[in-house]
Amino acid sequence: MKTVRLTAAQALVRYLANQYNEHGETYIAGMWAIFGHGNVAGLGEALHGIRDEFQTYRGQNEQSMAHAAIAYTKQIGRRRAMAVTSSIGPGALNMVTAAALAHVNRLPVLFIPGDVFANRGPDPVLQQIEDFGDGTMSANDCFKPVSRYFDRIMRPEQLLTALPRALRTMTDPADCGPVTLAFCQDVQAEAYGYPESFFDKKVWHQRRPEPDAHEFAEAVAALKAAKNPIIVAGGGVHFGGATETLKAFVEKHQIPIVETQAGKSALAWDHALNFGPVGVTGAESANAIAEKADLVIGVGTRFQDFTTGSWALFKNPDRKILALNVQPYDSAKHEAIPLTADAKVGLEKLSKALGDHRFGAPDSSLKDSWFAKADAVTAAPTDGNQLPTDMQVIGAVQRSSRDNTVVMCAAGTMPGELHQLWKAKLPLSYHMEYGFSCMGYEVAGGLGIKMAEPDRDVIVMVGDGSYMMMNSELATSVAMGLKITLVITDNRGYGCINRLQMGTGGAEFNNLYAHTNVNPIAIDFAAHAASMGAVSHKVASIAELEKALDAARESMATTVIVIDTDPYPTPDAGGYWWDVAVPEVSVRPEVNTARAAYEASLKERT
Repeated sequence: MKTVRLTAAQALVRYLANQYNEHGETYIAGMWAIFGHGNVAGLGEALHGIRDEFQTYRGQNEQSMAHAAIAYTKQIGRRRAMAVTSSIGPGALNMVTAAALAHVNRLPVLFIPGDVFANRGPDPVLQQIEDFGDGTMSANDCFKPVSRYFDRIMRPEQLLTALPRALRTMTDPADCGPVTLAFCQDVQAEAYGYPESFFDKKVWHQRRPEPDAHEFAEAVAALKAAKNPIIVAGGGVHFGGATETLKAFVEKHQIPIVETQAGKSALAWDHALNFGPVGVTGAESANAIAEKADLVIGVGTRFQDFTTGSWALFKNPDRKILALNVQPYDSAKHEAIPLTADAKVGLEKLSKALGDHRFGAPDSSLKDSWFAKADAVTAAPTDGNQLPTDMQVIGAVQRSSRDNTVVMCAAGTMPGELHQLWKAKLPLSYHMEYGFSCMGYEVAGGLGIKMAEPDRDVIVMVGDGSYMMMNSELATSVAMGLKITLVITDNRGYGCINRLQMGTGGAEFNNLYAHTNVNPIAIDFAAHAASMGAVSHKVASIAELEKALDAARESMATTVIVIDTDPYPTPDAGGYWWDVAVPEVSVRPEVNTARAAYEASLKERT
């Protein structure tokens, strides 16, 4: 057996550079890196040596680098992924939030944090967390609950088993998610004679699991017995490349679909059988048919509480759930009839088994009525001096967008209102991180989307609160020449959670700057963005916003547009109950009233 003597760090990057997908692309599309004493000598040197064939990207914050990597893989349906490396200690722990985001959203990313010395000679090293009762513990153990696969590389030869396991996890449609390889810093520099064959080109094919015969027969029987079925389209429709299959299925059998946050854009908004967003942030049209459905067919959804209205939405007493999902954990939730299979394969086989069986499509006037209401709240204000709502901002962005536009967001007011109001025409034109709803994902996520699809027009919708949480990759966007457009809605605080506070009977407290114990501040976001190299505008009206958006679309430069908005209004139509526990005891009559309404809603659910 021929061998080649390499450091463990050199072996790792050489192995990653030779992993491919079935489309002829390298599976790992590069590594984001912030170097520190835990990775600069080992991985830093190794990455420099392979820089002409394996790209290294430099970010501003470990968490935001990982967000960019996650958005990248989400935007291309998990076809490729990225790696992220940091030093030990705070650099590594900065990435734990991003690992959780990837875990919740079933997205592959390879985390390679530096770790302590395996030989323990210089212990305790700089930034080492010492556990008084466990000598094997390090800060990187925090990654264990948020990783699909975790390993600590304490000897160079351990890569021979750890790396194939890592790639197997990341490319597996059921187990897909974040992998953490905690890389001891002394081991990174140690050499070993690796088999040359370990670095041969490896092609990872997307597995498409077939349904079990018994599960399939039960699913077909449930479908044939149904009178009013609906499909809840989740993110698995995109990840399984099943958007066209879904379209053919619903058209052939006349089954309406409703969309989750992750599933939105699975079917064009104006398709006759797309009844819109479902659940807490859903449309009246979607929720009306969901309430009456006798068979709820989940395709690639994990049935999050925002989708199900905290399980109060599906009111038909004869209702059954059929869950088509590649992950058995998701297909068996809430006593569903499980159909554990690839989304595309499952739909194709179900369609064949149903033959020409067709259901009666719901009343199309439900959809017409909903979009008439949506159009009304997104229209430009008639009073030019009126402080605009977030709904009107969405309308302006919608009118200025084109077919190649990707709108994205993650937290605050915008996710709910975009889910309700945005009209997504093409698959993957709506990018929402709402599995973890992580504030600070937006700017870095927009950069990741642009890296994945450079020809797309990427519009990042972000509130002032999320922008303040994490904005540093705006400078990276400028430095890399990857143009994104940010629309910052400044409602001077956390407007979304302030409304939730009020809705549960609470007093306005500690959310908007006006209700804190500090002096209200007026942040010049346009000046801040300009200081990082972006073209920036502060606009005073919806009309000015539309002009700025039109100019941004024609520009090649990253652009930031700031507009003040009213923190209080939300759409009057649409939406559904969400289980947010209200205190049983309070001196505030508003809380007691909210508690009574909460208890009534609980009874309705049960």
